[in-house]
Amino acid sequence: MEIKIAGKGVALAELDDRNPKIAEAFWQMLPIEAEACLWGEEIYFNIPLQTADENPLPSASTADISYWSPGPAFCIFFGQTQPYSPVNHLGKIVEGLDLFRDVKAGDRIALNRNS
Repeated sequence: MEIKIAGKGVALAELDDRNPKIAEAFWQMLPIEAEACLWGEEIYFNIPLQTADENPLPSASTADISYWSPGPAFCIFFGQTQPYSPVNHLGKIVEGLDLFRDVKAGDRIALNRNS
């Protein structure tokens, strides 16, 4: 998956099998474009995916991308910040993690399937 940050660059992420049902539902709804919100070293934004938790965990690792059902929101963990409440991990940032350190609240972010 391609994560394009307007005016800053492109990062790449790969979905994994930690929450396969949610990951597939998320993949099917791409592309998505939204404005970034920040909470510590986490970027998040609302997405139009209403689904039940699959295998939520109370912690995250650097580079995790996750679904937070109460939002519902898509989360990018680029540092040491932990989730506000349990999240369903969808995959990892595999290229361009450092780009997220320059993201400001309100920056446009586009999520697309890469070819």
